[in-house]
Amino acid sequence: MTRHVPTYELYGETSGKEPDFWLHCETIPSRSSLHHWEIKLHRHASFFQILYIDAGAGDAIFSERSHAIQPPAVVTIPPGLDHGFRFSRDIDGLVITMLSANLSHLPGDRSRLGEWLAAPHLTALDPQDPDAAYLMQSLRRLGDEYRYSRSGRSELLASYAALALRLTARISYQEDISLFPADENERRMEQLTGLIQQHFRSHRPASFYAREIGISPTHLNRIVRSMTGKTAHDLIAGKLVDEAKREFVFTLANVQEVSYRLGFADPAYFSRFFLKHAGETPKDWRKREKNRLERG
Repeated sequence: MTRHVPTYELYGETSGKEPDFWLHCETIPSRSSLHHWEIKLHRHASFFQILYIDAGAGDAIFSERSHAIQPPAVVTIPPGLDHGFRFSRDIDGLVITMLSANLSHLPGDRSRLGEWLAAPHLTALDPQDPDAAYLMQSLRRLGDEYRYSRSGRSELLASYAALALRLTARISYQEDISLFPADENERRMEQLTGLIQQHFRSHRPASFYAREIGISPTHLNRIVRSMTGKTAHDLIAGKLVDEAKREFVFTLANVQEVSYRLGFADPAYFSRFFLKHAGETPKDWRKREKNRLERG
C-alpha cells in the first residue's frame, strides 16, 4: 500500500494561497516544538530548504531513509522530496525556506551546483575548517538580518543565502559521506586498518592516514565514526594498546621494553597512555590477565 505523503506550503500550512515571500527564516525550536519535536514525512512543491543545526541532535529522514544529525551541520532539501525530522528537545538552529525559482538567480556556473541542489544533503561541519566557520557565521548573520528590518535587508539575505549554498556545496563534495556507497566507506576503512598496521609504531597522527587515503581528516573521522562509533585517533590508540597487551601476555618484556618496542621514548608516558585507554596500569593489567589465564 502506497503511503500518502502530504505536500505543504510551509511546515503544515495549506492555505492554498501563493507565498508572499521569497525567503523565510525561523528557529528550528519555534516550529518543531509545536509538533512534539517531530516533523512527519511531507514535501514542498516549490520550496528549497536549508536547515542549520547548531546544537542538539536528531534524525533527518529522506524518502523514509534516516540519517543521524550531529551539530554543527547543514541539511539541504530540494523541492518535491519526501522528508521529515526527529529532533532532541535541546535542538537549536535555523530553518531557511526559499522559493526554488529564486535559485536560478544564483551567480556563477550552475552546471555542477544545479546537480548538487537537485539532491538532499546532510553535511557535517568542522568549526576548525575556514570554509565551515565562515558558513556558520553567514547563516547566523542571515538569521539576524531576517529578524530585523533594516536598509539593504533583501540584498543581504540574497547574498547570505547564495554564499551559504555555495560553501555548503563545496564542503559537501568532499565531506558528505551519506551519499557515498557503503562499500566505498568499507574500502577506506580497510585502507585505514592496513595503514595503521603498517605505521602504528611511528605514532602517525590521523592527518597522515587521511592524506595517504586521499581525503581530509574531517572526512576520515566521519567515515570512522559512521562505521565504528569511534574516531580515527581512537583506532590508532587502540592498536597500540592491543599490541601492548599482546606483548604483556606472550613475552617476558618489562614495561620499559614494551614501551620502546611500541615507539614510546618515555616509559612513564607510555604507562599513562595505557592507563588512559585500558583503564589499568600496565603492571596491574598484566597481573590480572595472567591470573585469569592461569585459572582458565
